[in-house]
Amino acid sequence: MTEQILTPIYVPLNQVNGIMEKARAAHEKYLIKQQEADLEKAIEYYVDAIKSAPASSEAYYRLASLLLIKGQISVSGALEQCKTALSLEPNNPNAHIYTGYFQCLNGDMSEAEKEFMLAISNSGKNSARPRLFLSKVLYSKIKSHRSSIKDVVKFLYYFVSGSAMIMWDCPSLKMFYKFLANDFSVFSYMALGETFEKMKLFPSALEAYNKGLEKTEQGNIFYKKMGDLALECDNIDASIEYYKKAHEVNPTDREILIKLATVNQTYKPEDIDSTIDYYNSLLEFGEDLDKIYYELGHLYLKKSDKIHAVSAFKLAEELNPENPYYNNSLAYAYVKAELYDDAIEYYQKAIKLNPDAEWTSIVCHALGAIYAEIKENCDAAEAAFNAGIILDPNNVDIQLSLGDLYMSQNDLDKAIKTYCDAISVDPLNFLTYAKTGLALWEKDYLEESVVSFHKSIELNPDFEIAQNNLGVVYLDGYGDPKTSLEYFKRAIDINPNYTLAYFNIARAYQAMGDKSLAAEYYQMTMDLNKITEELSEKDIRQRIYKLFE
Repeated sequence: MTEQILTPIYVPLNQVNGIMEKARAAHEKYLIKQQEADLEKAIEYYVDAIKSAPASSEAYYRLASLLLIKGQISVSGALEQCKTALSLEPNNPNAHIYTGYFQCLNGDMSEAEKEFMLAISNSGKNSARPRLFLSKVLYSKIKSHRSSIKDVVKFLYYFVSGSAMIMWDCPSLKMFYKFLANDFSVFSYMALGETFEKMKLFPSALEAYNKGLEKTEQGNIFYKKMGDLALECDNIDASIEYYKKAHEVNPTDREILIKLATVNQTYKPEDIDSTIDYYNSLLEFGEDLDKIYYELGHLYLKKSDKIHAVSAFKLAEELNPENPYYNNSLAYAYVKAELYDDAIEYYQKAIKLNPDAEWTSIVCHALGAIYAEIKENCDAAEAAFNAGIILDPNNVDIQLSLGDLYMSQNDLDKAIKTYCDAISVDPLNFLTYAKTGLALWEKDYLEESVVSFHKSIELNPDFEIAQNNLGVVYLDGYGDPKTSLEYFKRAIDINPNYTLAYFNIARAYQAMGDKSLAAEYYQMTMDLNKITEELSEKDIRQRIYKLFE
């Protein structure tokens, strides 16, 4: 407002008074109900009043206080507006009170003290408010140990006299009565609604809150309660709508935005954009920024927006670099973005922070997977997997990955031992038996391999890989194509697109001398392989040609 020039528009005095009355009413309503709409109305009316009657000092200092609340001017700007008001009406006690208040905010207590003294001298018997403000300034002086006995006596005098004279301060008493009446009305309807809630009479509770809203117009309070009630009744759509209305009434209520963000994120996972908007609005409050960026990172990952995900997690990590979960999530985002060196750096940092052995073991698993699958650094992968196993000996998944690593190096003895260790941890895990069976087969331990595959199938009959691999043992190990066919066909029943099982059926029929069926299944294999690309098409064609040589 300090740099804005308002052009006077001369209107009749009664109209000016009407605008000021509307401004005071909206201002008063805002002070009682703390709703954004009332604040906007009061600002609009005060601006109109200044345009209509530029010599109205009251409009300047009242507008300054509201614009300061709104964040549209600084304390210096507010003081400039008060200076204008005092130039128009030097003996206006309220202008001095507002100036003193802004001087307090500005940290100039000596100037504030002078302004409150001028307000007292110009107020007469209605000087209760400036006396109490002055006592507060003196009290802050006493607390800062920059006071004398005289200041203590002065503080007591103005505090006691201000407290006593409040009974003659009509504007203060009027506002106090309105605050009291409003608070009592809100309390009554809130208490009634909460009583019905405790009695599980939810429709009656909703009706009580609706009446409270109608009576008091405190949408920021009652819409919030109605949203909470709807959420308790699992009416998610209604809950979100009530919270939205509460947010519209008071956009500065951070708690409502948190409710909107968390409820939408939890119950409306498909509406990611709205949840992102709520969290971005929460950033404007400047509180818990690292937590908000962390949530935003996960939301961006759900949208497959890797760049924004990395950016959000990076901001969270920068605000709280010692948080292991932020480092881990940032590393995961880097993996998604295929920036593996960065991912390794932050996984290592998360592991060093080690907030919990079981959780850190999972991070070691992720780090080992990058070393094994991306970097092809088997030594680093083995070290990461072993570190994870030490942290959590019950982590079967990481034991299986270590076994797979040994298998890729053709170190079958270590692979078998590692898989067997996994079985001892979780004897009901079908996958451990299937992997053990494969390693035993590669080691030419046929009987042990069959036992292991049978155990895997017993635990999970729908695991097609174990069915297929058991068929391979019977076909290639024992030379029993007839028995192998049973398992290959079960694998296809489970997964009709299992290309390798069709290929093995063709091999079994070929071994049995049934060239026609073998050719049929080789052709089916070739057709499927065009989609799955599991096998060499050249190898399949050669097998078909050899059938009829």
